[in-house]
Amino acid sequence: MKTEELKNLFKEFGKQIKFEHDLKKKNWFNIGGKSKVFYKANDLKELVKFLKILDNKKKIFILGAGSNILVTDNLYDGVVIKLGKSFNNISLLGDDKIIAGSGVLDKTLSDFARDNNISGFEFLSCIPGTIGGGIKMNAGCFGKEFKDILLSVQAIDKSGNIKTIPSKDIYFEYRDNDLPDDLIFLSASFKGNKDKYDNINSEIIKLKTEKEKNQPTKIKTSGSTFKNPISQTEKKVWQLIKESVPLDISFGDAYISEKHCNFFINKGNAKFEDMKNLIDFVEKKFGKRLELV
Repeated sequence: MKTEELKNLFKEFGKQIKFEHDLKKKNWFNIGGKSKVFYKANDLKELVKFLKILDNKKKIFILGAGSNILVTDNLYDGVVIKLGKSFNNISLLGDDKIIAGSGVLDKTLSDFARDNNISGFEFLSCIPGTIGGGIKMNAGCFGKEFKDILLSVQAIDKSGNIKTIPSKDIYFEYRDNDLPDDLIFLSASFKGNKDKYDNINSEIIKLKTEKEKNQPTKIKTSGSTFKNPISQTEKKVWQLIKESVPLDISFGDAYISEKHCNFFINKGNAKFEDMKNLIDFVEKKFGKRLELV
C-alpha cells in the first residue's frame, strides 16, 4: 500500500501513527533507516482495533528495548509497533508470583521481585531488554533462562485474537521456543521463591559485578552476537572467535569488542552493511557451528 492509502487507513489514530519514521535512535546499535509505519499502542483495546484495521495488509515488527536487533538502512516496508505505558504495569499475584506487562524492562522485574522478597529473578538484572523480547528468545544468563520462572504468557495474534498460553505447553530450548511468530506478547506471569531482601540484593550485586567485569557497557552494542554451542564439550563462542578471528578486523565503524569478542560494537557511525559484513566475516570462519542469537 502507498503511504497516502496508509494515512487514510489509520487516520483515527492521530499522533500515535508516524510515517517514514526514523529507527536509528530506537535500537542499541544506533543503526538503521526508517519504517514506513510506526505505531505506538496506548492500550490493549486500541491495539486490537489497530490490528483488525490493518488486517494483515502489512508485515509487522514488535519493537521492545531495541537491545538485540540490527535494523536495515533501507526503508522497512511494514509496520513497527511499540507498546505503550499500559503494557508496562507490574504487580504481585500472591506471595511468590508476579505478572508483568511485555514492555516492562527485565531489570525492573528483577528489582520488583527483590523489593517484594522474591528470589529467582536476579539474573534478569543483567539482561538489557523487555519481558516480551525475553520470552521471544528465551533470554538468559548465568545459568538461568526465562523458562525457569515463567508460568504463562498472555498474547494476541495479528488478527486481534487474545489467548493465554501456559508455560507447560511451550517447548523451550536454548535462546528459542516454539511459540508462533505471529504472536504479540502482552504480559506474562512468573513464579519465584520467598527469600530475604539482603540475600536477593547480594546475588544481584554479584551478578552485575561479574557482568561489568567481562562485558562492554555504555557503548553501541547489541549484546552477544552468536549463541554458545549446545555441546558441553565445545568451547564458549567467545573462545572460538578469539582463537580463529583477527580481533582487530573492522568494517567501517563496526568492530569486535576488545573486552568480549562475542560483542560487536558501533564505534561511531557504522551502517547496516558494515555490521552485517562483520557478522558474516566471523560466521564464515565457522560455517554452521555458529548461530546468531
